[in-house]
Formats: sequence, C-alpha cells, structure tokens
Amino acid sequence: MGITKSEIFTEDQNRLALMLKALAHPARIAILQEIIKADTCICGDLVNELGLAQPTISQHLKELKNAGLIQGTIDGVSVCYCIEPHAWKLLQQNLNSFFDKYQSTAICC
Repeated sequence: MGITKSEIFTEDQNRLALMLKALAHPARIAILQEIIKADTCICGDLVNELGLAQPTISQHLKELKNAGLIQGTIDGVSVCYCIEPHAWKLLQQNLNSFFDKYQSTAICC
C-alpha cells in the first residue's frame, strides 16, 4: 500500500480522516454505541455485551482512543472509557459542514 502524503492536506482534513478511519469498522461502531447507550464510563462490560474477545476489544478501544473519539481513566486494574465530548462535537461539526457543501443540481453526469 502507498504512503499517504498527509502533509499536503490541511490539519482539519487529516483529523477528519483519522476519526472516520477509526469509525470504519463495525466493532468500533458497536463499541461506541454501547458507550453512548451506557451514558457513563464502561470498563469490562464490552466483552459481555459484544461477544468479542478481550484483546480484540482492547485493540479497537486503542484505535478509538488514538483517534481522540473516546477517553479513558484508570480505575484500579481496569480502564474505563467514555466519549470525548470535544472530539465528538468537532466530528459532528466537520461532518455537517462536509455534507452541507453539496448542493444537488438538476444536471449530473
């Protein structure tokens, strides 16, 4: 696979791409849905809820955290995760702006 020339894109374009890449897996969507549904920090419940192995859940949580979509706090031996509100709002604004730019025309290819 080729190397992405991220330096030729704006910071906003790179950030949005990173977030969308993190969202581009059904397990991560399911994890985010569980976190949103719980409306609190989630620790070990995801394994039971999703039926995925703990290492798989951990890898997906790592990707979501690296993209800034969730945040985690250490509680004893567990790490609890919740939505990172600033990043979530930024993602929403960026997507709204992205979709709002398109204006349907009567003539198309």
